[in-house]
Amino acid sequence: MIEVRNIRKSFGSLEVLKGIDLDIRRGEVVSIVGPSGAGKTTLLQIMGTLDKPDSGSVVFDGVPVERLGRKELSEFRNRRVGFVFQFHQLLPEFTALENVMIPAFIAHASMREAQARARELLEFMGLSDRVAHKPNELSGGEKQRVAVARALVNRPSVVLADEPSGSLDSRNKAELHQLFFDLRDKLGQTFVIVTHDDGLAGLTDRTIHMRDGLIMDE
Repeated sequence: MIEVRNIRKSFGSLEVLKGIDLDIRRGEVVSIVGPSGAGKTTLLQIMGTLDKPDSGSVVFDGVPVERLGRKELSEFRNRRVGFVFQFHQLLPEFTALENVMIPAFIAHASMREAQARARELLEFMGLSDRVAHKPNELSGGEKQRVAVARALVNRPSVVLADEPSGSLDSRNKAELHQLFFDLRDKLGQTFVIVTHDDGLAGLTDRTIHMRDGLIMDE
């Protein structure tokens, strides 16, 4: 589904990625692990079209993303990629329901379509009684589940998650990890997760080990 070929990326004189080759198959949950500075987040951002490599290619469902123009790339990202970050990045002035609906509005969904999809996802997340709550009225685990629902609202091909459970306590962490596999099993969702959590990495279908800008093994 995603083909990464010979990706290189430098920031000034620092070469962060040194020729990465990676394939992500549809419907799998993949973790990327390694020490800080290994290049994990940079790779995830390039896969998600948030950043561009210096060289190499990313082919996403047969589409070479480097050939897309600025507007095309923005639309592609909105419709095909979902993002979950360590800190939920919910907008504080909006309710859980409204936060989930925002990407659907960007994709030009109608109010009715966006609201129905957002409610469906929040119910799946066990948050049907929290739809009218704003982020400051939600627990850390609830905020991350809202963030996952937001990532899924446009039915993306893949969800890219960067340390999604890094700010959670043990119970909420375990619940979030289980949620990823429930979504894969019930919705066929693909996940690529950057994590320092050995427990989560041990559960995934594949674990990609990175060090010093290179993939060491799977």
